Amino acid sequence: MQVTHHTWYSPHLSKDMGLNRYGQQGQPVLAFPAQEGNHRNFEDFGMIDALQPLIESGAIQLFTVDSVDGESWTAKDLHPRQRGLRYEAYVRYILDEVLPFIRHHTDKPIWTTGVSMGGYHAANFLFRFPHAFGGCIALSAVYALSEFINDYMDDLAYYNSPLLFLPKLEDPYYLDELKRKVIVLAVGQGAWEEPMLTQTRQMAEILRQKNIPAWIDIWGPDVHHDWPWWHKQLPYFLEKLLPTLSTS
Repeated sequence: MQVTHHTWYSPHLSKDMGLNRYGQQGQPVLAFPAQEGNHRNFEDFGMIDALQPLIESGAIQLFTVDSVDGESWTAKDLHPRQRGLRYEAYVRYILDEVLPFIRHHTDKPIWTTGVSMGGYHAANFLFRFPHAFGGCIALSAVYALSEFINDYMDDLAYYNSPLLFLPKLEDPYYLDELKRKVIVLAVGQGAWEEPMLTQTRQMAEILRQKNIPAWIDIWGPDVHHDWPWWHKQLPYFLEKLLPTLSTS
């Protein structure tokens, strides 16, 4: 497997940010790390090993990025408004810096993925910016920020909480685009999967009401919020989806 490491100074974040690329061809997947993780998160916790057959066969190429969770939503020492402003800088980093980098290497629609907090980012980016992405596979994700900022609310918290803004989304420009996307929201029913389980069910109902097709997959009570299960889930969904993609 070919692995390349890239680092550049982000003008949006005012610091160096890292990115790893695994593979050279196939479906591009932008992978967000688990909470407060970095671009090595998927490799350090065994996900790259789990995806190795798909990468080496040329089915996918993975782009893993750093997070700024500890400077934004999970930074308990900062006021929620400050956290939101920092996250918006991260949004600009992804849209204005990372996406052009990926597009330099492929012209295929970019999917997002992530586990836990990374799953939140994967879904949030797709639902906020559906024209920029081809789909998402979110594993064990939350879809609102109440776990981090309690009941605080402002425009930044609202528009970064799909559970809040999707029910009121009526603009056909966005809705029609979302209806064309690959959307997978998965969660287990085992240990540490609340509130992710409850919020995934809430998202399922919202998407149903909006007539947005999505694969909502709730795994069993033995499926915990942990890497061994995510190692099974992400290859499973990719293997199911990629043949559909190749024939569409």
